[in-house]
Amino acid sequence: MGIFYMLNRLIKIERDYGYVLPQKYIAVRPAWPRDSARLLVYNRKTSNIFHKTFLHLNDYLPPKSLIIFNDTKVIPARLHAHKETSGKIEIFFLGKDKNKIQAFLSPALAIGRRAYITKKIFFDVIGQQEKIFILKPNFPAKQLGSILQKYGSTPLPPYIKDTPLTEKQAREQYQAVFAKVKGSVAAPTASLHFTKKLLRFLRAKGHSIGFITLHVNLGTFAPLTDENIRTGRLHEETFFIPASTRRMIRKAKQQNRPIIACGTTVVRAIESSSQEIEFRKKSEWQKTDLFIKPGYRFRIIDGLITNFHLPKSSLLMLVAAFMGKKELLRVYQKAIREKYRFYSFGDGMLIL
Repeated sequence: MGIFYMLNRLIKIERDYGYVLPQKYIAVRPAWPRDSARLLVYNRKTSNIFHKTFLHLNDYLPPKSLIIFNDTKVIPARLHAHKETSGKIEIFFLGKDKNKIQAFLSPALAIGRRAYITKKIFFDVIGQQEKIFILKPNFPAKQLGSILQKYGSTPLPPYIKDTPLTEKQAREQYQAVFAKVKGSVAAPTASLHFTKKLLRFLRAKGHSIGFITLHVNLGTFAPLTDENIRTGRLHEETFFIPASTRRMIRKAKQQNRPIIACGTTVVRAIESSSQEIEFRKKSEWQKTDLFIKPGYRFRIIDGLITNFHLPKSSLLMLVAAFMGKKELLRVYQKAIREKYRFYSFGDGMLIL
């Protein structure tokens, strides 16, 4: 593909998937209690729209649905450090490979420079791949988790400005109540609307609940680039689908029961593993770089619970693939007029 083709594709995405959102509609803290968040229900067959709250979710779910959640747990991935010259620097942890760490640095540091957490805890910059820096810690990589827990902060998205949450509150509220497996650097935000009480209620009403684990990373939140357009792929993210969830999916399909994905990360995981689920291969950690956009044929999911996403993002394109681009933008404009709260701490949608 030539540079002009890719540029035209990016311009087309900006035109087709752009919308204007007043700053006041960007939520800076979650609804409390969680299930009091507003819920926009959209029916793909009738195009009908209903305005409810998550407390009323059961009223619109098809009977005996299988709802699948992402049980990943957000780690405190943002580290505040300083240079040798005492200038401040932020390290945003992305992942590790043996004793090397991938991270964003703000501001950037040259290879050979050093970022200090304390006098005795520091990272040396040993490489760079585009905007991602390769760091070598002066401590064993197995200690990274405890370092992040002690010195790190919750990686709230940059568009959440002036949040009233303390760090203690952010660690609790930017996390699903069922979060279990540590590894995400951003929350699977559709899950934030659920309380333990709501989950018990849904089970009591005959719905089944399953879990997958996908560690949220660049594949979910990074802005689209010409590389994504050229390859038709996103950054890789790791995921795991337990044998119990695979069995639940196969059984739901056999019984013609609807499968509802809670969040775009769940969609990417189970759609990426659709053949393995069908042919009953054993569960193991996998990687996905699946870029779902209009034209994609969904193999597993019948419904989607999701938040309102950033314009021109891969997440917005995924939702457009499920409900249609024209309808998506119409519904978003309706949500803005109705003063829904947007993005990570915002309200949500149920698309059936």
